Amino acid sequence: MEIVTSNVVSNHKLTENIFEMKIAYEHSKKLQPGQFVQIKIPSKMLRRPISIASIENDHFTIIFRCVGEGTTILSQFQEGDSIDFIAPLGNGFPIHEEEKEIVCVGGGIGIPPLYEVCKQYRKLGSCVHVVLGFANKEDAFYIEKFMELGAKVSVATMDGSLGVKGSVIDAIQQQQLTHLCVYSCGPTKMLAAVEDVFEKGYVSLESRMACGIGACMGCTCRDKKEKEHYHRICKEGPVFALGKVEF
Repeated sequence: MEIVTSNVVSNHKLTENIFEMKIAYEHSKKLQPGQFVQIKIPSKMLRRPISIASIENDHFTIIFRCVGEGTTILSQFQEGDSIDFIAPLGNGFPIHEEEKEIVCVGGGIGIPPLYEVCKQYRKLGSCVHVVLGFANKEDAFYIEKFMELGAKVSVATMDGSLGVKGSVIDAIQQQQLTHLCVYSCGPTKMLAAVEDVFEKGYVSLESRMACGIGACMGCTCRDKKEKEHYHRICKEGPVFALGKVEF
């Protein structure tokens, strides 16, 4: 973990309120899929935790949604602007070379960390099914990017404007993918539904974080079996094995 001052490589809009930013980082190869960075926002006290979407030789990519003043300021960063962040943070998704076929299940802004998972498994030659859930077609992003990796992509929208009408679970059951190892990130209700239909895999929890390094105990979740034990999402997570924590 280190505090880094670097530069924005690019920053552009994917949808009405979702942005993709590339950030220069000479140690980017040390990052793992599912980890996150804490970005300093000018004039704001608390850093913003944002998951890593893609890892390259000299930079990494983040994707974020504008939901308040902090992320709105971040969306206004331009190429060449100085940016301050802490990296790498959290435990990421483990990649198992023996898994020859997996499924990635993402909902909304939970989709980005699954892109690097898909990319790494495709480099291993594994078959990757990707199921993406959105509210509607206007909110959809990165569908083509997953397809370019050679993934088998299915889409679900709640209003039926794109792909299967309904949730990601509807698309999963339609494709009969529940026997595979799952990698999932998204809203808590979606993760709970994923855990109900899959037997093995990993989930990444979304949470508000203050310090991002496990010191403040502000982002905790209860162990599913040891009820008196709590895990820090920023430190022991954000990735957990299926059945490990309560949602």
